[in-house]
Amino acid sequence: MNNNPIPNLIVVLLATAFLFAVADVSQAASNRPPNIVFLFADDLGYGDLGCYGHPYAMTPAIDQLAKEGTRFTQFYVTGVTCNPSRTGLMTGLHPARFPKYAADFGFGDRVTITELLKKQGYKTGHFGKWHIGPKMSEVDGMYGIDEVNVIGKSQDRSVGRDDDLYTTAIDFIRENKACPFYVNVWGHATHFPVNPPPELVEQFKNIMVNRDDFSPTMQHKFDECLQIGGGLDESMRQYLGDVNQIDMNVARMLKAIDELGLRENTIVVFSSDHGPAPVLLSNAGARKYSNNMLGYAAEFRGGKHTQFEGGTRVPFIIRWPGHVKAGCVNSANVCSFIDWMPTLCTIAGIKELPKQLDGEDISDIWLGENRERNKALFWKTSATGSTPAMRDGKWKLHLPLKQRGEVELYDLSCDPGESKNLAGDHPRELARLKKKLLDWVAELPAEYHKGNGK
Repeated sequence: MNNNPIPNLIVVLLATAFLFAVADVSQAASNRPPNIVFLFADDLGYGDLGCYGHPYAMTPAIDQLAKEGTRFTQFYVTGVTCNPSRTGLMTGLHPARFPKYAADFGFGDRVTITELLKKQGYKTGHFGKWHIGPKMSEVDGMYGIDEVNVIGKSQDRSVGRDDDLYTTAIDFIRENKACPFYVNVWGHATHFPVNPPPELVEQFKNIMVNRDDFSPTMQHKFDECLQIGGGLDESMRQYLGDVNQIDMNVARMLKAIDELGLRENTIVVFSSDHGPAPVLLSNAGARKYSNNMLGYAAEFRGGKHTQFEGGTRVPFIIRWPGHVKAGCVNSANVCSFIDWMPTLCTIAGIKELPKQLDGEDISDIWLGENRERNKALFWKTSATGSTPAMRDGKWKLHLPLKQRGEVELYDLSCDPGESKNLAGDHPRELARLKKKLLDWVAELPAEYHKGNGK
């Protein structure tokens, strides 16, 4: 037997050192801010997912994401077309505040969420649709984004149009897994034209549309589809195929995150930039594939281009294991992408934010709290004299055009479909809300400028 205490002491010291090293690594991991993966669909309706009530959609990966996280039912976008929606979340400002249209001129001197995260040590990436500045801005480093890769349709059409951009985003995550990262993954589906490959449509060959499976707000789209010579069954199959390819790509992304061991410290958000596109455009009528634009806004009125609930309310799912409640449906809280910047800054530990922000920090709501929001939500297109709208508490107010229309006031707590105008029944509430909305409009630019941005 060896009674020399020295070797035993060395073993103890080495073991102690090892334990301290493990503790340091564990502490470093716990102090590391979470990764953020933002999966953004284009023109996807509130009701286009299985977990949001679509009667036919096949979205198992997104539905599973909702089971593993929290699904919000009162989440809003900042604009009802592509660029305004993206402008609000990137800058924390209502898009109507910009006198120059951001799709043509960029964000000017406004700070973006990606710039703030980059300063905080994040690697930042953007993959897919851009539409937040002219083509000359689609370069690495713009808005504090380390890697900008504006990708259109996939080269292999059989896998759907977003396959390539998801692949590139996954590669970026693999390359930067050792540090915190923020990734915009902005797809093209289900933006016009919806024309998926036969391989994606085939699995829906047995779908037969029963119009009674859909809300009254959907019926006019069915009528328009038939009006221009479409068939409801085939047009629906086409749309479902495009939605399903979104889900297939989400599945690939979630699998990659798991394989890299990043699940526990990664926030994954899935949403859409606004409501579903119309079948017929008022200024263009029917186009090839118009009959396939059967995006579903569920019970809500309107869609893309409108400020009714169908245009502004979107699916929003967030997963962050151990922080965001799993299997939760949050129907109490009113939230918006105008809150994206202040909320992520709180989570990432960013202290210095821009002085002017239209949103509020809702990180407490993401983490399970219920409360009234502090700031009203506003919408207005970037055109002088365009009609504004707002949501404040349970109320939704739409002001009319100057020469026609009427003020519309809805109580969303009992009429989310905005079917009964209560403007004549609540004069005091109407006066309060109208003043609040007009005060906001008075802060906006007197003129707006658009250009080709090339």
